Amino acid sequence: MIIRGDEPEQIELLKKLYPKGNYFMQGDEAIAYGALFAGCRFYAGYPITPASEIAETMARELPKVKGYYIQMEDEIASIAAVVGASWTGLKSMTATSGPGFSLMQENLGLAIMTETPLVLVDVQRSGPSTGQATKGAQGDFFQARWGTHGDHPIIAISPTSVEDSFWETIRAFNLSEKFRIPVVLLADGVIGHTREQIRLPDPEDVEILYRKLPKNEEEAKYPFGDVHGDLIPPMPLFGKGYFTHVTGSTHKETGLRDVYTPEVHNRLVRRLHDKIEKHRAEIEKWEEYYTEDAEILVVSWGVSARPSLGAVLKAREEGINVGLFVPKTMHPFPEKRIKELGKQVRAILVPEMNLGQIILEIQRFVNDDVVLKGVNKIGGVPLTVQEILKEIKELSSAERSRHRSAD
Repeated sequence: MIIRGDEPEQIELLKKLYPKGNYFMQGDEAIAYGALFAGCRFYAGYPITPASEIAETMARELPKVKGYYIQMEDEIASIAAVVGASWTGLKSMTATSGPGFSLMQENLGLAIMTETPLVLVDVQRSGPSTGQATKGAQGDFFQARWGTHGDHPIIAISPTSVEDSFWETIRAFNLSEKFRIPVVLLADGVIGHTREQIRLPDPEDVEILYRKLPKNEEEAKYPFGDVHGDLIPPMPLFGKGYFTHVTGSTHKETGLRDVYTPEVHNRLVRRLHDKIEKHRAEIEKWEEYYTEDAEILVVSWGVSARPSLGAVLKAREEGINVGLFVPKTMHPFPEKRIKELGKQVRAILVPEMNLGQIILEIQRFVNDDVVLKGVNKIGGVPLTVQEILKEIKELSSAERSRHRSAD
């Protein structure tokens, strides 16, 4: 059984199958190849538009790298299979879209509670319900964070292009393995079905992380204990001779169930949160453009980030001091940097393919005197450069008028 995927023989196999160079592919395909390069060797899923090409690519390619592909009867079974495979040591992934993501929420909560590394790709489409099955959207920001019940942490990241989808998938696996937590990759149907040229790297140049394993029998006795002082327990694998008890109920550091003792629940759930909150610097990622002198800040993510950059470039050509902030880690949201920029700028514009989601997150971190405006578009058609540029100009004009009135 291939446990890791970064052994020398696996690297040589990747080199042979996917030589370094330029390729023309869809975003969904780039996600699949990113998973293969990250060491993913198990995929369970159920076809759903616009994510099906991920399953198709994994079904074709996983056997070539001695991995395992299985099509399940539904999304609930898919994530359940991924949880089980991860506990045998296989880096595991599933992919879906909005309705399937909803079905996966209970077992996503199980994976969080049992600290099971896995990657869940959500290629977002228009909703609610079946919505526009073939159209892209950005409506699952809140579902990624709050979809499952109870107090729980989560990591969610979002790519902005086809090539970025490849690299962010690798980052998703590395974060999942390092912090023993499910990671949600918030892609979307536009990027998922866009074809672009990307450059695949030499597998030796890709940083690959693998979960921390017990060093001895003593450590293996505490699969949910902070034995190393970093809040992240080593993970004893099934089939390796350890006696390990795994339950979605509240449990002690040994894994044994205890649903009655308040201190046990408090200690467990607070550690689950703390292992993310206290490692924010290693998890958060964003990109900034022209923020040094920005008086207006555009904050945009995923598919909306590229036309936002185009609009910012055109606006600056017209003398408007506008910058762009692109969060790549959606949860935990990079609140500290947003707070800093919020003290600098007079207005924030938030373009996204929904009726306003991350704008509510930003609202929590900026002062009331900062003008906050959304640019919201639904219906499956992405925002354009001109649509965003128009809003930047209007906001700039309004801010100049307001500034003159104040003087």
